[in-house]
Amino acid sequence: MTPVEVRHLELRRGLLGYRRSSVERVLEDVADSFESVWRERGSLAERIEMLEVELARHVELETLLRSTLVSAERAAQDLKEQARREGNLIVSEANGEARRVLRDAITEKERVFGDTRRVQSLLRSALVVFDELPDEQPSRDVSPGATSETETTSPTERAESSRGFQRLAG
Repeated sequence: MTPVEVRHLELRRGLLGYRRSSVERVLEDVADSFESVWRERGSLAERIEMLEVELARHVELETLLRSTLVSAERAAQDLKEQARREGNLIVSEANGEARRVLRDAITEKERVFGDTRRVQSLLRSALVVFDELPDEQPSRDVSPGATSETETTSPTERAESSRGFQRLAG
């Protein structure tokens, strides 16, 4: 029963007042209704208590998640910064290594060019000496019936051979 229903309840009257049976029935209905409301109030109070505990747990989880999120953001920022520093270090080391390799390559190139010039000058000297040899120089390995190289080659052929050798050396 609602409070409005209780207030508008009309009891039957008898000779000496209200009829006892209708009053008892109304009191019983009011007691049942009150008991029902009391039980419902108790279960709702328990439910409120459970929800408050759950709410407190959720608030605690939210706080934990926020702090975790802040920590994760901070860690991500730190990792980015560390990766940037490491990247810069790797780039500078690579640049240093590239400069060293370039210096070594230039040094090696200079050495090879120096060796090449030395070999070219030796070859030119040998060609000059070869061109200055007289045509009738006897062969060192003279065996019966053998002819020396200078005897079989004409001066023109020797000059052409010498020029070809100079082109190869150059």
